[in-house]
Amino acid sequence: MKKATSLLIFMLMSVTILLAQTKKEAKTYAEISVKEGGKWEGRKYIGGTFKNVQQLKLAPEHTDHSFDIRYEGPGWESNKVGYRLYLDWRNAIDIFGKKTESIILPMVGQDGFDSYHEMHDWGSDILKAGKGIGLGSIDRIIDNKRQHFYEVDSTIATIDNHSKGSKVTINYWGWKTANDKTNFTSTLRITPDQRYTKHSIQSSTALQGICTGIVKQKNTAVFRKESANKKWAYLATYGKQSLVPDQLGMALFYQTNTITSEIDGEYDHLLVFKPTTSEVSFYLLGAWEQEVNGIKNKEEFLQYLDQLLTVLNKKNEM
Repeated sequence: MKKATSLLIFMLMSVTILLAQTKKEAKTYAEISVKEGGKWEGRKYIGGTFKNVQQLKLAPEHTDHSFDIRYEGPGWESNKVGYRLYLDWRNAIDIFGKKTESIILPMVGQDGFDSYHEMHDWGSDILKAGKGIGLGSIDRIIDNKRQHFYEVDSTIATIDNHSKGSKVTINYWGWKTANDKTNFTSTLRITPDQRYTKHSIQSSTALQGICTGIVKQKNTAVFRKESANKKWAYLATYGKQSLVPDQLGMALFYQTNTITSEIDGEYDHLLVFKPTTSEVSFYLLGAWEQEVNGIKNKEEFLQYLDQLLTVLNKKNEM
């Protein structure tokens, strides 16, 4: 019975994928999917079925592992790689490694809350964020302690898909840390044929300690490099750091004049932004060896990063 149910779900999801692909063979996609028809029991959502929505305001009961949002937050992907963001106090970005160039997010998490931790034909979740920041997400660090998103008046996620790419926008209204409160916007854009996501952030209050970073993993090397004009730099890690385990590279590209310091945190390699109310943009990316025509070793990964850094040096954007 269980196998029959799983097969039926897989067939339904295959149809969903086919429909998504026939829409001009889309190379990017973003979504957020929430349960309807069930009920809250404390902090857990019981019953119901998932439905994709264009915009979602978090329920006040929502926290980590509440089971009301498919794979715990919004997801976005290109034909190269997929990402998701834990839309709760953790606020970490995770990586879905893809073994296909097809759109895969519509079927992720449909046949069980965390079945994406197991390897499938399409790939799997390949990053363990644990107590870390994941890859390229946002937090605030005060006195060497990350503050997370424990207190937010309301959180709203909005999805946008179009021919040139896909976008997730998250508005955190009234994010409180220490004695400060701000309205914070995070916009994540992905484009066809690229691994990187452009992450644009803006705070209504100029706060010390707003940071991003890369979660620390065992068996990895850390790399840093500046562009020829010194305006851009990257922070990257590479090694046998995926959950498989196999080779995974992660990187952040940032404008050097936006960063006040780099911190070797307990769980993360952190970049701390200068206080500002202006929008700041940076790039995050994951490169997994099992991708179609994937990057297989450290030398190929560094060559790839250097090529992107050259583009930023010339154009100031990717």
